[in-house]
Amino acid sequence: AEETGLILQIGEWVLFEACEQVARWRAAGIDTRVAINISARQFYESDLVGLVSSALAKSAVDPSVLTLEVTESLIMNHLEEAESTLQRLRKLGLKISIDDFGTGYSSLSYLKRLSVDEVKIDRSFLLDVSRSREDQALISAVTYLAHTLKYSVCAEGVEEEAQLKFLKRVKCDHYQGYLCSRPVSPDEIAARLKP
Repeated sequence: AEETGLILQIGEWVLFEACEQVARWRAAGIDTRVAINISARQFYESDLVGLVSSALAKSAVDPSVLTLEVTESLIMNHLEEAESTLQRLRKLGLKISIDDFGTGYSSLSYLKRLSVDEVKIDRSFLLDVSRSREDQALISAVTYLAHTLKYSVCAEGVEEEAQLKFLKRVKCDHYQGYLCSRPVSPDEIAARLKP
């Protein structure tokens, strides 16, 4: 889809559908947020700020419940343009997350320049974290650095209690992965989160 350009239509559909789903959950009394992955082509070849504005207006969803996830390589490939787009997106009131953090080639000095709210530690660092002192050191350092820069931290791909125990020890803010839940339908999410 990325290579053929179809990702632009898919990405637009996902954005509008995710906002509509959050509106349905909120109307049912379920207070939740949603995060949406943005592809490189969608970020650079579409009017992303305009699309997000339209999706938020159509669904009447508060921007603060929406997080857009972009990879660090997407940002670093065209830093100046990315920085401008990220600032405009954040002015809408939504959150920005750097996905797959640690797998690209970014310079740490750029982190302080970017208008982001969260870094997501890539799952590859979690696979051996209960046994690998190197992975433990990297996750500890990224978490400390992110918190110092006032970013929250989310760990991806958490599948074992030992991984979660380590993340709690280093004060990682959030986690996602099969330990929490396998993918489920919107109705099942509603049933789990209903007050």
